[in-house]
Amino acid sequence: MAYEELKKHGITSDTPENLMLGAGIICHNLVFNSTSSKWTYDILGATSGGNKVSIIPEITTVEADGALVKIKGLDRKTGETAKMETNLIEITPAMMKAGVIGKNGNSDVTGYSLITSKPDIEAGDYYENFGFVGKKTDGTPIIVIFDNALCTSGFEAENKNKEATVVKCTFECYQECDADTDLSILPYRIYYPTPAQANG
Repeated sequence: MAYEELKKHGITSDTPENLMLGAGIICHNLVFNSTSSKWTYDILGATSGGNKVSIIPEITTVEADGALVKIKGLDRKTGETAKMETNLIEITPAMMKAGVIGKNGNSDVTGYSLITSKPDIEAGDYYENFGFVGKKTDGTPIIVIFDNALCTSGFEAENKNKEATVVKCTFECYQECDADTDLSILPYRIYYPTPAQANG
């Protein structure tokens, strides 16, 4: 028949190795050491309910008289957003301070640290090399890194009996602010294992 060459599914012999499993981890200070050929990082904390990475280009369509449908070549990339959403169950002072964009204060209660509000976002509020690390079924990692990330979701904890408190946090990618930086793109990087690495 004329349509016998059309497949019934999209599964190939490569499919099992190109799946991602598990929630992955969210971390910061994620850098590759070329001397040791190893990644180093600090884990943000334990999660429950998984993690989400979103990198979305902003597309603007040039309006042209007579074009009543989408026209190839008339769309322009005019920006982008990149963010990671996580569900933390490990509540630390550092995470709480990042969520509220606060500062350490002088506690008047023995045995307690103090976090208070502050009026401005400072350079130290941004996480450097903020990353997501997920694993493919063959064990190789897929790594996404934001050079600069800021927690923009605040701190909101919903507490229930017999359940660990989950704090939903959103970290957005930010570009550097200087004259030599391309301010039309965000500083994110996606590392995907090549077939040679995956099979080696």
